[in-house]
Amino acid sequence: MTEINLEQKEVLKAVFFILLAFISMFLVLVLFFYFSRKKIVQIEVEKKNIEIDNQKKILQNTIETQEEERKRIAQDLHDDISSKLNIVSLNTHLLRTPNLKDEELHDITQNIIELTKKALDNSRRIAHDLLPPVLEKFGLHAGIEELVFECNSSKSVAVEYLNSAKKESLESLSAGTQLHIFRILQELINNSLKHGKAKKITISLENFSNQIKLLYHDDGLGFNSNDTNVKSGIGMSNIASRVTIINGLSDIFTKPNEGFQFQLIFAYE
Repeated sequence: MTEINLEQKEVLKAVFFILLAFISMFLVLVLFFYFSRKKIVQIEVEKKNIEIDNQKKILQNTIETQEEERKRIAQDLHDDISSKLNIVSLNTHLLRTPNLKDEELHDITQNIIELTKKALDNSRRIAHDLLPPVLEKFGLHAGIEELVFECNSSKSVAVEYLNSAKKESLESLSAGTQLHIFRILQELINNSLKHGKAKKITISLENFSNQIKLLYHDDGLGFNSNDTNVKSGIGMSNIASRVTIINGLSDIFTKPNEGFQFQLIFAYE
């Protein structure tokens, strides 16, 4: 009987330790899944915070860009239109001067006509900068063609534009996407002329794996691609914001004195 009792006790001990081992393993698994889940949640929260920060930066860049555009428009209105209209007003008052000679009358009238024409031309230019009529009426391809024509007309730079993208893929782009791409090109050209001192620019559009690829290249001064000051500038920040808005993917390839290349891939509807 004593031996049987001892065997039963040993069996009970073994069962107890096995149960204890299972309970310990269960607790370890519970703790493991708990902390793993907590880590996953923490990572997700960090991702969301990064996304929120990026959205804030994009919003801030957009606001800064809008303020710069408003400032430029206000300056254009003041310098190019308001000042000329003030002179027109002064010349109009001169017409009331008694005993004006025919020559004086002719000069004043001619001055009014010329200043009025310049004011009208400048108002058309400002309206064109706000929303190019060709882009709105005929689409992105025609808008880029007009932009290239204007650049080449200035004789300060030679711009070549090549378009092999399918017509239907360009026509399927929303008006907002077309405007963002057009503004990106305007900003790139402005940077090439103002900072890069470029003499030749090449722009191309082509289809790429059910998407559209935009390639931009100049022979300008280039810059260090790791320079955060350049990347955080208003111009480049504006481009980055617009790329994000259209859900595009962009890359920059540049080195000092080796030109500048920009690549943008975006989807069409």
